[in-house]
Amino acid sequence: RSSAVKAQTVAMNQLKPQETEDRGPETQSDMGITLVAKVGGGLLAHLEHLDSTLAEIVTAAQEVPLLVVPGGGPFAEAIRDVDRRLGLSDDAAHWMAVLAMDQYAHLLASRMPNGKLVWGSDDIATAMEDGKIPVLAPYQWMREADPLPHSWDVTSDSISAWVADQVGAERLVLVKPPGASGPAIVDPCFDRIRAPRINVEIVTADRIDDLRVALRSGPLSRRRPS
Repeated sequence: RSSAVKAQTVAMNQLKPQETEDRGPETQSDMGITLVAKVGGGLLAHLEHLDSTLAEIVTAAQEVPLLVVPGGGPFAEAIRDVDRRLGLSDDAAHWMAVLAMDQYAHLLASRMPNGKLVWGSDDIATAMEDGKIPVLAPYQWMREADPLPHSWDVTSDSISAWVADQVGAERLVLVKPPGASGPAIVDPCFDRIRAPRINVEIVTADRIDDLRVALRSGPLSRRRPS
């Protein structure tokens, strides 16, 4: 897959700025969502931190209109393993990995009081009206829009950035597993996909005080854990 990944990366670099950064109001929905919280799949290896993260999200949702986007975690890693052994096509690997996010969405929604599984903008709006916390299973929406390259350079980080733009969110909080750090903390396409107007905060789940502030505060500066 290395040559295919390189081709996808070159194609991404050749996109016009307005295609990746300035999508304009016509592509955004006014659902009242101000925050997207992406819960990394790596937290499944740290159940105590996963549950404390979800508890903070539940509390924050009482004050801040938010949408939860799942990572891929071990579900996506299973696809990577199959790809390494069998050499999946870029299309197959991409959509199987997005479906892996759907599996994690089911898990997250089931572990949060008032968590509600949603599949797109209409479901998000309905969940908000019903006082639920929407948890996005992104496959259906991503399949219909197909907005991102089909490459392992695109992960749930970039997908959450795209979703944050589509719902009109002001902020995106990426919750990473304990110990996550360094330049590879987000995927290679993330900075191109993220709309400049969206403030991004990256927090590891063991820094619960930082997470609490990130979820409840106003616009924040980009900060990567050291």
